Amino acid sequence: MPISPALVEELNILTRYNLASSQEGIKVHHTAAPELVAAVKRLHSKGLVDQEDGGYLTSLGIEAAEHIQKAMIILND
Repeated sequence: MPISPALVEELNILTRYNLASSQEGIKVHHTAAPELVAAVKRLHSKGLVDQEDGGYLTSLGIEAAEHIQKAMIILND
């Protein structure tokens, strides 16, 4: 299964979260690139983040971000 550009944007957002702190979220401003704004909205609709503009990871989002960040460590070696 190929990775679509839209999915790459979502993965990139999830790699930006600091998993060492559950009190640290991100905010994507409406002036950001349209692809980024759309990706965050998709993550929200999938239940991975708690706000349409980013916010905090949900429990499902934390699990997904952990897997993605671990995969990035493995693949970047």
